Amino acid sequence: MNKPMTPKTTKSTEAKASAMPKNAETKVTATPKVRSAKKPTQKNPEPKSIVPWSYRLLLITIELLGLAMTAVFAIMMLLGYSASLFTGTSFFSSLLPFAIGVLALILIMSGLLIAWYKFRKWLHSKQLLWPALLSISLTIGIGWYFMQEQFSPIHAHFRTLVGGKQEAGKVTIAHQVYAAYRRQDVTQLQTMMQRAQDYNAVINEAATEFALDPALLQGVAATESSFLPRNSSDGGHGLFQITQVPKAVIQQAGKRLAEHQMSLHNHRHNAFLAAATLKYYLAEMKGDLFLGLLAYNIGPANGGLRFIMQQYGATDFVTIQPYLQSLPRDYPIRVLSYALAFRVWQKEGKLLPYEEGSNALHIQAIGIPGLQDDFLG
Repeated sequence: MNKPMTPKTTKSTEAKASAMPKNAETKVTATPKVRSAKKPTQKNPEPKSIVPWSYRLLLITIELLGLAMTAVFAIMMLLGYSASLFTGTSFFSSLLPFAIGVLALILIMSGLLIAWYKFRKWLHSKQLLWPALLSISLTIGIGWYFMQEQFSPIHAHFRTLVGGKQEAGKVTIAHQVYAAYRRQDVTQLQTMMQRAQDYNAVINEAATEFALDPALLQGVAATESSFLPRNSSDGGHGLFQITQVPKAVIQQAGKRLAEHQMSLHNHRHNAFLAAATLKYYLAEMKGDLFLGLLAYNIGPANGGLRFIMQQYGATDFVTIQPYLQSLPRDYPIRVLSYALAFRVWQKEGKLLPYEEGSNALHIQAIGIPGLQDDFLG
């Protein structure tokens, strides 16, 4: 007969059985499954407003431009002040302190940039727009401060520092013009301003056509005819005392006037010929206003000023001076002094005596037409 099969016991079950008390009844209990409690459904948080990348890029661009312009104004101001403070050629008293000042300026600007980088993080956390607004505000503030009249000498020192020989020549001419303006008779000048009223319209038109300062053309007319058009004994005609002009000038003036025949007794024609002539000589003298006015006065006779300069190897108004003994070297100064008077009259409504109060600084800040217009003039 087959014996009933007995379940095999493993050592682990025998050990568990021996560990249990003999009288204990074994109960098999099923462990109930614990159902995981469902978490309450949370409402979706409101989506954060996303700032477009183009807007962020615009703000960063404005901020960088503002910082750059602020740095430019600060550098110009500090370099101009340093140039005036350490002027001279001595190594230990001028050149070395100026170089140390430039190094200190670089370190200071680097420190300010680091400080701005840290500060802008706080600004950015408050409002995305604040860094750009503060940057632009700094630019406007320091720019306005830098353009005040009391900084005119600082401007001049900075121009001389950067412009070198060319700017030094301009400074020399400018002070000659200021001296000539100071010597002018105020009563005669006022009379001339009144006479000029009848011709200002055609002068402004001609100046606009040839991209010249109207005050500069007024200065030429004042020097040539005192705004009393006439025929002179030396062959000059009309408001600008036109004599000989290059053929290219006549063609340019006729083209702008849309006239085939021009009359020197027509004030409009006369003004256009003068403007075209001055523009021609300024281009020939590579924009040098002193030489351009001098060439205008000499005209094309005997080859003109360019031939004279080539003959003596002169390159600018400084090197041409020794050879101007028989030439009207004071002509450009007279033209520019009259031009300055016209500009002062237009801006102030009156002529300012140069030596009274702070008029000298104010007149220098107004600037000489054509000579100082390239920098805050």
